Amino acid sequence: MSGTFFEQLGIPEPNVNLGAGGGTQAEQTAKIMVGYEGLLLKEPCDLCMVVGDVTSTMACSITAKKLNIRVAHVEAGIRSGDMTMPEEINRILTDSISDYFFTTSENANQNLRKLGVSESRIFFVGNTMIDTLLANVARFQKPYFWDKHLLIPKQYLVLTLHRPANVDQEDNLKLLINTIIQNANNLKLVFPVHPRTRQVLDKLNIVHSNLILSDPLPYLEFNYLVKNSQAVITDSGGITEETTVLGVPCMTLRSNTERPETITIGTNELLGTNPDALIPAMEKLISGNWKKGEIPPLWDGQTSERIIERILKL
Repeated sequence: MSGTFFEQLGIPEPNVNLGAGGGTQAEQTAKIMVGYEGLLLKEPCDLCMVVGDVTSTMACSITAKKLNIRVAHVEAGIRSGDMTMPEEINRILTDSISDYFFTTSENANQNLRKLGVSESRIFFVGNTMIDTLLANVARFQKPYFWDKHLLIPKQYLVLTLHRPANVDQEDNLKLLINTIIQNANNLKLVFPVHPRTRQVLDKLNIVHSNLILSDPLPYLEFNYLVKNSQAVITDSGGITEETTVLGVPCMTLRSNTERPETITIGTNELLGTNPDALIPAMEKLISGNWKKGEIPPLWDGQTSERIIERILKL
């Protein structure tokens, strides 16, 4: 889906594309490191900036440091405490060798302090994902199926699932979906299906008049759906940040989260992976008793400017 993100968000085409997609995580890591090393040897730089917790974040950090190039990590210090997540390994490795740390929250700052990172290298700047969200909120657009299914704002739920604990076991996935439908007070359930989830879902033959399945949606359409929903049920981390800023109730079907501020400050609640936990949560939502939530500090759409200002000083 990267093509639609470049197009919808007006992102310039990359100067260099390493073409390292596909294969196992080890194969991707190797391709990225070999390709990035070749680029840096040909065109040395002053600073390697990496974002988030994907494979390229970790691979480029290691490559740059071995060439004695400083590394700045955006979204540094985030932790879930779950070492079964590839993202957690990427975060830990990247933070262990970075020179500068741009953080999204005080929780992240504390995690870095525990590692012995000096205050002079930690810069609390806010959340770049929220920059993107706020810059595009006026451009959100209806998904292609909105009118066909007669969707009405605040009269439907959004569901996204992709993590193994929720989707790899057919019986568990079926129970999750049925539990939501049965406790949704006749609200429609819109489910953009991740390719990983689709492989399992296609075997289940779940049919219900209130269940709307779709392919994954582009950014502007998906966030239109989220903004106008009564609530989101998800196992994603990033979506919990967007629902917090949009003021939309969110239920996270995970036993841990790397974004605790969406719970302590925002609209998110961590339910775990047991479908039974959805029942009281749905009752709270339907009765109108969900917490209101607030927006975390510096999630104001100005994070990128703060990062640029700091880099220029460094």
